[in-house]
Amino acid sequence: MLNILSGWRWLGLCAALLGTPVLAQDAADAAAQRLNELLSAANTLTANFSQMTLSSNGSNLQETSGQVTLQRPGKFRWHTDPPLEQVLVSDGQQVWLYDPDLMQVTIQKLDQRLTHTPALLLSGDVSTLTDNFSIRWTQGGSVDDFVLTPKASDTMFETLRLSFRDGLINDMQLNDPIGQRTNILFQNVVLNAPVAGSQFTFEVPDGVDVISE
Repeated sequence: MLNILSGWRWLGLCAALLGTPVLAQDAADAAAQRLNELLSAANTLTANFSQMTLSSNGSNLQETSGQVTLQRPGKFRWHTDPPLEQVLVSDGQQVWLYDPDLMQVTIQKLDQRLTHTPALLLSGDVSTLTDNFSIRWTQGGSVDDFVLTPKASDTMFETLRLSFRDGLINDMQLNDPIGQRTNILFQNVVLNAPVAGSQFTFEVPDGVDVISE
């Protein structure tokens, strides 16, 4: 009898262990589907943002604010206000990074991997989410929280948290490989309003150094 009971216990344990990946996969699929729904709802997005970067010990390294404009697929303008002004623009093919203080523009081909540009995560091809990330999802009332962990090692962040409130992006938190944390809070978010195409092109000012990569 003891052997039979032990056998049943082992059978139950094996069934539980074998069932765990299925349940985990179901949760991952549900998380990816929900995040896909929320991101795909925004063909265009405009918002103000405030950004704070903290060191690994929690000290405040930098605070900035600005405006963001996105259009799916792959187009964005991320303008950080003075005194730390920068303009990051993508037309879906290439990216311009303009630093007025340095009088310099860097131009490079847009890396289509969602893990390399958080702005692209909000505006890019979300059908590849599960190819790029492991995704965890929690929901409480009108808030959806997601924690994304890149599957690749050559990424600009180790984890990324996205929070949506009433279906609109509310904030992002990026944790990078050296322990710094960047918090981005979005305000005055507007979805699917008409956006001028000129938002996603950049004319290099006269007298500015151009670096092409």
